[in-house]
Amino acid sequence: MNILCVVAHPDDESVFAGGTLALLARRGAIVRILCCTRGEGGEAGEPPLCSRGELGAVRESELRCAAAALGCAGVEFLPFRDPDIGPDNALYAFADSPDIVSGEIVRALSREKPDALIIHGSGGEYGHPGHLLAHRAALRAAQAAGITAVHSFNADYPSHPRKRAANRDDPADFVVSVDSVFDRKLAAMACHRTQGALFVRRASAEAGRPVPLRDVILRWESFRRIPAPGAAGAEPDALAAVLGEYLISPGEAGG
Repeated sequence: MNILCVVAHPDDESVFAGGTLALLARRGAIVRILCCTRGEGGEAGEPPLCSRGELGAVRESELRCAAAALGCAGVEFLPFRDPDIGPDNALYAFADSPDIVSGEIVRALSREKPDALIIHGSGGEYGHPGHLLAHRAALRAAQAAGITAVHSFNADYPSHPRKRAANRDDPADFVVSVDSVFDRKLAAMACHRTQGALFVRRASAEAGRPVPLRDVILRWESFRRIPAPGAAGAEPDALAAVLGEYLISPGEAGG
C-alpha cells in the first residue's frame, strides 16, 4: 500500500501523525511525505540555531531526518514559501488560493500514485491558515486524481487530551495507539530542533517548570475518513485494515 501524507510545514507530520506513519511503515506500507513549504517563516530555535535566510534549508533537513526516523520512503517539497509570522503572532496561508496549491499536489499524485492520503483536518487543527489551505487543496487534488481513501488527522473524540488543537468538526472514525512506536515518534520530533522550544512552551508555562519533549508527545492519534463525493460509505477502510490491532474505537480511547 502506498500512502502519501500531505502537510503544510515540516513538523506537522510528526506532531499529528508521526506514530501512525511509523506503524504503517513497519507493517509494510510505502509511506511518503509531501510538504507544501519548507517552514521558512517559523521559529529558528531558542536560542536561534540558524539565520532567517538559512531556516528553510535547515527545516528541510529536519524533515528528512524525521522521515527517516519514522521509516518513511521519501520526502518531496512543493514550491511555496511559508510566510513570516506577523505582529501579535499572526499566522498566514502560503498561497492565495487552494486551486494554485491543488494543481501542484495533483502533479505530485501523478508521480507518486498513492492508494491513500493523510491530510490536515478541516479546522486546521488550531485554525492555522496554512493548515486550512493545505486541507482544502489536498481534498481538491484527491478528487481530481480519483483518490477516495482520504483521512484527516487530529480528529475529535470524547477524551481527546488536546481539545484546543482537535478538529471539532471532524469526529474521529478511529484512534491509533502509538505506544509501540513511541520512541520513533520521539526521535522524529527531536529531529525538528528549531521547533523544540515551540513543542514544550505551553506545557512548560502551565507547569511552571521546563517540561521535556517526551512528556508532551501524544500517544494516541485520531483520524476521520473523509467520504468521497457521492460515496455510499460501504467501501472497506484499507488504512484501518493495515493498522489492525493498533486501532481503538473513539469512545474507548484514552487521553
